[in-house]
Amino acid sequence: MYKVNEIFYTLQGEGRFTGTPAVFLRFSGCNLACSFCDTEFTEYSLLSLNRIVEQVCIFPSRHIVITGGEPLLQLTDSLASALHEKGFFIQIETNGTLRLNGSLPELVDWVTCSPKSQNIVIQRIDELKVVHTGQALSFYEEIPIEHPECRYLQPCDERDPVRNAENFARAVDYIKAHPVWKLSLQTHKLTGIK
Repeated sequence: MYKVNEIFYTLQGEGRFTGTPAVFLRFSGCNLACSFCDTEFTEYSLLSLNRIVEQVCIFPSRHIVITGGEPLLQLTDSLASALHEKGFFIQIETNGTLRLNGSLPELVDWVTCSPKSQNIVIQRIDELKVVHTGQALSFYEEIPIEHPECRYLQPCDERDPVRNAENFARAVDYIKAHPVWKLSLQTHKLTGIK
C-alpha cells in the first residue's frame, strides 16, 4: 500500500515541461522540513498499486509527475513498471537526497531535482530546478545534469508580495549575469490552475 496525498490532472507548471498536460501523483511524506515549502503532503489515503494505476489511467495524458513530499520514499519498481505498461512517461520531482534504487534508474524517464540542501546523492539528474531566495549558487552550478540546457532558477514563493518581488528580481539579475540558468515560474500559481 502507498500513502497517496492526491492524484489530479492539470498542466505541469514548472521547468522543462511547463504547459504539458500531466497526471500528478503526490505521495505523502518527506525526509526534509523546508521552511518555505508550499505543498500540503501530510494527509494521505492508503492505495494499492492497482488502485493507483486505475486512477491515473482515467485521464487522457500519459505523462505522469510523481512528486510529494519526497517521492523516492515510496516509489517502487513494481509501480513504475505498471505505469510503463500503461504507456506513461514517468517524471519525478525529488529533492535529490535519496538514490534511485532497484530498477528505478532505468524505469524513471525524467528526474527533476530541486535540491533543498547540498546533500545530493541521486545518481542522475535530467533537470535541475533551484528554489532561489538569493543564496549562493556556485555549488549548484557544479552539479552534473543530463541536459545542461535544463538548469532553472525558480524565485521562492514566500507568500509575501514584497519578498516575492525581491526574490524574482534577484533571480532575473543572476540569470542575466550567469546565462547557464533559465527562469522557471510557478505558472500554475500565476494562472490560478491546480
